[in-house]
Amino acid sequence: MTDINIVEEAPGSPAPEPVAPAAQAAHLVPLRGGLLVLGTIALSLATFMNVLDTSIANVSIPAIAGDLGVSSSQGTWVITSFGVATAIAVPLTGFLTQRFGAVRVFLTSILMFTLFSFLCGQATSLGVLILFRVLQGASAGPMIPLSQTLLLSSYRPSRAGMAIAMWSMTTLVAPITGPLLGGWITDNVAWPWIFYINVPIGILCAGVTYSIYRDRETPTRKLPIDWTGLVLLVTWVGSLQVMLDKGQELDWFSSGVVVALAVSAVIGFVLFLIWELFEEHPVVDLTLFKRANFSIGTAMLAIAYGMFFGSLVLLPLWLQEFVGYTATDAGEVLAWVGLFALMLSPLLGRYMHLVDTRWLTTVSFATFALVFWLRSGFTANDSYWGYAFPTVIQGIATALFFIPLLGIVLGGLPPNRIAAASGLSNFLRITAGSFGTSIYTTWWADRASLHHSQLVDNIYAGNPVTEAALHGMRASGFSPQQALGVVDGLIQQQSYTIAADELFRLSAWLFLALIVMVWMVRPGRGPTGADSAGAH
Repeated sequence: MTDINIVEEAPGSPAPEPVAPAAQAAHLVPLRGGLLVLGTIALSLATFMNVLDTSIANVSIPAIAGDLGVSSSQGTWVITSFGVATAIAVPLTGFLTQRFGAVRVFLTSILMFTLFSFLCGQATSLGVLILFRVLQGASAGPMIPLSQTLLLSSYRPSRAGMAIAMWSMTTLVAPITGPLLGGWITDNVAWPWIFYINVPIGILCAGVTYSIYRDRETPTRKLPIDWTGLVLLVTWVGSLQVMLDKGQELDWFSSGVVVALAVSAVIGFVLFLIWELFEEHPVVDLTLFKRANFSIGTAMLAIAYGMFFGSLVLLPLWLQEFVGYTATDAGEVLAWVGLFALMLSPLLGRYMHLVDTRWLTTVSFATFALVFWLRSGFTANDSYWGYAFPTVIQGIATALFFIPLLGIVLGGLPPNRIAAASGLSNFLRITAGSFGTSIYTTWWADRASLHHSQLVDNIYAGNPVTEAALHGMRASGFSPQQALGVVDGLIQQQSYTIAADELFRLSAWLFLALIVMVWMVRPGRGPTGADSAGAH
């Protein structure tokens, strides 16, 4: 792989900003021998641990919710809180690095991430778990881009492509491993251990990183931080996320709390836009949206990722709650995405510069549409491969998704704007993933309630089908109450299955609609060094 400055991000992972290590660490001599191997392992393992936590909890939500005495829809806050906190922390990476140094910030992030992982496992209520997940997510923000920065500073420039190829494989394997590992731990140990496993890994990575990189700190300088912009950013994003998470529980706008959150989100967003447009050192550079490729590309990235990540949460929830799958079985269904993703990613990195990125993105969106259309026909009685086959195909869409879209978003930008553009696009992508999770699970529950009501209307005393079913169960030894309970369970299963199919079908049509947006951007090829150079 050559000329790679934008690397593939894994599904569910915070994408790294393109970096120019030479600009930050030109005084450093590349590592050699055992130190280079150990440094690469430590940085890649830290990245693996970070990315793993974006997907490892997806299949554990029913177990977490049941243990903490909340509904599964409330349990998804464990995922959304982590995503929002990570997204908000990403734009701060450049400031923190230049103010304190890449090594210090990276080590602090690892240690804080490890500490809050342990505290997540200790949580005995949903509120406490969400608090520590927020802090864990905020700690995770700088880890991904800084691991890439330190890795590239360890290699000779001529071997940078190989270093990034090795690094990117960890970010691809982690989200595939997450559901499998999370399912196995949940079924065979206990859900807190999906967080505890980070503790020995984090301590090991921090120790090795400190021993190798403590004398390789990047230059620092004092920079102003846009605290007002940051507070407004946290206000409107946090208010909107909490509104989406709590809306169904509080009956939406009939609740004063939801109305207050909506007002806070709107006012915060408007003030944020005004402030950032006139601030000399904005936390988010909104002038990037003047470029059509950046605006359209970022919109496609956010919308597509929101649907992609929302489905990664919805599918295992449905499989476990209404099909009877264990967390391990649900994790296996999701893990098949890695088959084609691992096969195609190296080829894509090597030859993408020869192909118009619009064609690659079109193929990705069309494949996603096919995947969701196949899922829209799911029933509760399908075979294992009936559920897994669309996930296998999804690996093709995933491999063609991230790099070409980042090429559209960042292509043609001057080097001094790459870091800001990458930070903004990734902030919106990660935030969209959290919003997508909330929207998917909320709409799923709302549509299921509607279908439940409609199905119940067809079950009444005197209905021949109903009477025959109830009579058959009573003849088998069921009491009248037990028979009615079985019928209600079947109605519930059917209601949530129909609702899930509707969401998948809508997602298929939306992916097809996104193809129109693809051809609204200027043509381009894969990112090159000239297009991608930049620094935090």
